Amino acid sequence: MLYVVIVYLWVALLLYLLLGGADFGAGIIELFTSYDNKAKARKIMYNAIGPIWEANHMWLIIAIVILFVGFPNIYATMSIYLHIPLLIMLLGIIARGTAFAFRNYDAVVDNMQKVYNRIFVYSSFITPLFLGIIAGSTVSGKVDIHANTFLSAYIFSWLNWFSVSIGFFTVSLCGFIAAIYLIGEAIEPIERRRFVRKAVQMNIAAVVFGALVFVSAINDKIPLVDWVFGNWVGITAVTAATISLVILWWLIYNGRSKSLRLLAGFQITMILVTTTYKHYPNIVILKNGGLPVTN
Repeated sequence: MLYVVIVYLWVALLLYLLLGGADFGAGIIELFTSYDNKAKARKIMYNAIGPIWEANHMWLIIAIVILFVGFPNIYATMSIYLHIPLLIMLLGIIARGTAFAFRNYDAVVDNMQKVYNRIFVYSSFITPLFLGIIAGSTVSGKVDIHANTFLSAYIFSWLNWFSVSIGFFTVSLCGFIAAIYLIGEAIEPIERRRFVRKAVQMNIAAVVFGALVFVSAINDKIPLVDWVFGNWVGITAVTAATISLVILWWLIYNGRSKSLRLLAGFQITMILVTTTYKHYPNIVILKNGGLPVTN
């Protein structure tokens, strides 16, 4: 039964990254869209995420409830030592949802729409940034439950190059997923080409920040290289993700969009498999040990 719960936890995190991440990515795409094209891009994104954007947070709630009920020690440790990035992420979720509701459904169109737009795009960037920072912090070995100063206990546990680089890597992944999803939503060829360009930009950003993740991991003596390339599961997952990425771009440049979302989802799944398999059963790796889910 324990392993069934662990699988549910892993799947909930994956679905939140795939579905909620695409929602965040829509705001990221809008943030980096030129002023002249924002209105058209915004309309397409409204139609795409409008019916489902609120429901996607269900997967995050499921993950939190599983940790709270099934693994209280892990839940308590994360809530205490990572409470600052957790608070920022939750405030980002609230701000983004509120801004989306008001700017999309407000009966009065006035200058407040500009405020809602800014809140929406910036919170769409900040939320996955800190989601990635939290994920990086849990495996960085920086969380010190024996720390005797505020900075070492509550700041340096997450404010480090490795965690921050994973944060930006997560942002670029969310933008990439959203761009891929929106290619299929665009009807006009010019809009489709615009989302293809955004996908290219986010793909490049993911490569750059992914490289930064490895550099910072080596600098902080985090065995990320071994986690990814030190076992057959990691090597297989990386190879499969690379091949699927090549196929995805071949389909895009040949004008085919039916399988793009599946391929993008498959790549994210392989990334999550690669980064979670080797250090299992430890969800949180502390400075002096780990917190396994099997205890």
